[in-house]
Amino acid sequence: MSLAARTDEAIDAAIATGRIVGAVVLVAQGGEIVYQRTVGLADREAGLPMREDAVFRLASVSKPMVAATALALVERGMLALDQPVTRWLPDFKPKLKDGSTPTITLRQLLTHTSGLGYGDLVPGDPYRPAGISGGLAQPGLGMAENLRRIASVPLYFAPGTAWRYGVNIDVLGGVIEQATGDRLGDAVATYVTGPLGMQDTGFAVADRSRLATPYAEGVPPNAMGEAYEVAGELGRGTYFVPDRIFDPASFHSGGAGMVGTAPDFMRFLEAIRAGGAPILKTETMELAARNHIGDLPREEKDAGWRFGLISAVLADPAAADTPQSPGTLQWGGIYGHSWFVDRARDLSVVAFTNTAVEGCLGEFPKEIVRAVYG
Repeated sequence: MSLAARTDEAIDAAIATGRIVGAVVLVAQGGEIVYQRTVGLADREAGLPMREDAVFRLASVSKPMVAATALALVERGMLALDQPVTRWLPDFKPKLKDGSTPTITLRQLLTHTSGLGYGDLVPGDPYRPAGISGGLAQPGLGMAENLRRIASVPLYFAPGTAWRYGVNIDVLGGVIEQATGDRLGDAVATYVTGPLGMQDTGFAVADRSRLATPYAEGVPPNAMGEAYEVAGELGRGTYFVPDRIFDPASFHSGGAGMVGTAPDFMRFLEAIRAGGAPILKTETMELAARNHIGDLPREEKDAGWRFGLISAVLADPAAADTPQSPGTLQWGGIYGHSWFVDRARDLSVVAFTNTAVEGCLGEFPKEIVRAVYG
């Protein structure tokens, strides 16, 4: 069975079983698009079909583009990886539980080893009571106030001693704004999306008629409406306010605030696959693609995966139970997206859906991987 037939089969099954509402899937091999599929509905209630240039709320697909922006600034001497965050955000001084104030570096933000997090749904966790935004909700909240809230809660661990996914790239966005004197969206446009011609990718929606309606969990998935909180095991407690993207006062969330299309993001992935140009030098891309967290433990579900400067990095395919090559870069976005770049096999894959959490954390991304490799 061909790659196209296998991938069609995986997508058709996800649509037929009601696990996802709509999707755009692109596969590039050696710089050429070898598979593209647009399927399902962009707006189920209105009966609008998905379109290849559909605009999606990207959630954490934002992160690698903001990380690449920071690396472009490092190349220009405007930032340094081991620079303290306080060089640019002097009031950002979160403490450890013992009351001491450790140094957090930009490298630790990029690798999610700073001690920051996204909060837990457990008694006593400070993130939700502090009103911290991870870029999915709280429209109108500004950058300075969100940074103040993040700094007000204790770190989960001493920087550099553990790995924990969290609001690191939101803090990095604040650093980028201070270093460039521009709003984050302008910096990303200058150093990443502009050079790559990613005209539909940014922190605002230019054409609302192409914006895919978001859905979440359930069979059939629930329309998110004005607000939605995930109750199921996958992504439990994630709170979405989809209209946040329409409020210009909302801080530009480096971790989750962008919108964009699948063809646009493929341009970014292809730049990564080919060595970084025109946004990064080859040596910078090679540095970014390495494991930067050593043997720091990650969750059991992430066995075999380490973390670099823009995404997870595959270290042990057998432990990860994946056919992808060592060194594969991969991540996703909780609104329903996944992507990976297997540079050893010249493969770039984008799978955007409008269905959280299945399109990001469910079986669908794994099914796409298996289909691509056969």
